[in-house]
Amino acid sequence: MSLITVRHTTPDDAAVLFQLYSHAETQADTLHLPLQSPALWQERLQNIRPGEQRLVACIDGQVVGQLTVSVLEAMRRRHTATIGMGVDPAFHRRGVGSALMAAMVDLCDNWLQVTRIELTVFADNKAAIGLYQKFGFEIEGTARRYAMRNGALVDTHYMARLKGEAGQVAVG
Repeated sequence: MSLITVRHTTPDDAAVLFQLYSHAETQADTLHLPLQSPALWQERLQNIRPGEQRLVACIDGQVVGQLTVSVLEAMRRRHTATIGMGVDPAFHRRGVGSALMAAMVDLCDNWLQVTRIELTVFADNKAAIGLYQKFGFEIEGTARRYAMRNGALVDTHYMARLKGEAGQVAVG
């Protein structure tokens, strides 16, 4: 099995991230709309917002997954970050998501002063829920009919990880 490396994105990653999020399976498990413009990824990677870290996972130099962590700017919520991620379907179940999650948790726990990480995941995405739980995330609630996907309103779970909670996986 090839080694997975995680690094920060560069503007040169725009085309491959456009392709990654154009996969029907990847797009359906995110809040991205289908048929996005490649220019959107160019803009995202050239103008990274304050408090935002964009990571990619690579196998043999090929980008196969992406994760964004955004530290909230509101004074009373600066201890909190939100995340979103996607993995190329051809590389599912090969440790890509775990490598991205481990790098993100290390950043949050040891460098960004984040003690709460939040995410929203479709309630039927059992693989993603299992991955998040492996890293100490717990379901805090369910939003019924949260988002439109393939013509139907679907539920999502709100999940969060609190730094220092019992049962968390140590990373780093």
